[in-house]
Amino acid sequence: MKLSTRLAGTRLKPYTTRVSLRQTSNFAAGIPDANPLYFEDTREGGVAAPPTFPVAVTWPVISRLGDYIQARDFPREVLITQVHYTEHLVLHRLVRPGDRLTLAGEIAALMPHRAGTHAIIRMDAADSSGAPVFTEYLGAMLRGVECEGDDAPPPLPRVPDFDPNQPPAWTSLQTVEPLAPYIYDGCTDIEFPIHTSPAFAREVGLPGIIYQGTATLARAVRELVNNEAGGDPSPVREIACTFTGMVRPGTDIEICCLAAGSENGYTHIFFEVLNGDNQKAIRNGYMKLERK
Repeated sequence: MKLSTRLAGTRLKPYTTRVSLRQTSNFAAGIPDANPLYFEDTREGGVAAPPTFPVAVTWPVISRLGDYIQARDFPREVLITQVHYTEHLVLHRLVRPGDRLTLAGEIAALMPHRAGTHAIIRMDAADSSGAPVFTEYLGAMLRGVECEGDDAPPPLPRVPDFDPNQPPAWTSLQTVEPLAPYIYDGCTDIEFPIHTSPAFAREVGLPGIIYQGTATLARAVRELVNNEAGGDPSPVREIACTFTGMVRPGTDIEICCLAAGSENGYTHIFFEVLNGDNQKAIRNGYMKLERK
C-alpha cells in the first residue's frame, strides 16, 4: 500500500459533543486519579477534567476516521494498519463538564518512516463561544504503508531539547493492576480489543492484552502534576510523548522525571516510562506548565 504526501491537509468532517460530569469523573477514576478537582462538584468554580481527557473527546472521530475523511480519493484501506505512535496535546484550558465542544480536524502531515508512514491527525476543539480549548496532534503509524512525495518537515509543535544523559530527578513505581485495561476501557469509552480480549490480542501477534498507551501517559501526567505542580493541573499547557513499548497488566511501570527547568514564564518537564522489562514504554515525554 502507498500514500502520497499530497494528501496532507485533507479535511475531516466536524464533530460536536457535550461533555458531562459523568464522563470527566469516570475518566479520572479510570486513570486512576483521586484529585478532588475532578470529583468534588460542590467546590467553588466546579470541577474539571484531567489534562489528558481530550483523548477521550477525539476518540469517536479517531476510531472511525475513515467515516470523517472528506476527500473521496483518500485510500481508506491504509487506516487498518494504524497504531498510536505519538501524542502532542496543546491545552488552552482544562475541559469542564457542560462544555459543548466542536472538533475541526485534518490529516496535517504524512511523513516517511522506516516502519511505514507517520500520519499526524490534527484536531482543534473550540467551545460554544468559539474560544479554543485544546489542539491534539495524534501521530498514527501506518505500518507497511509506503509514503511518496515531498518529505519536508511539517509545521508541528516543537518540544525543547534537553540533556538525556543525566540521572532522573525522581521516579515513581506504579503497579498496573490486571483489571486496569478493562477499567480504563469502561471509564473512558476508548475501546479497542487488543486491550480487553486476550483472544484478539493473540490473533494479531501479541502475547496477551496490553495496557492502553494513553492510560500509561495519563498515569505519568498524574504523577508529574502531583510532584511538579502541587497537584494543580490547571497550568498544564502541553503534553507530548512517543509510545515505544508495551505495558502488560499485572506488571509495574516506573515513571521517571528526567529533568525540569523554568524559562520565559514556563516550566519544562521531561520524562519517560519504563515497563516491567525495563524497556521504554514512553519516551520523549514532555510537559509544559505555565508559571503563575
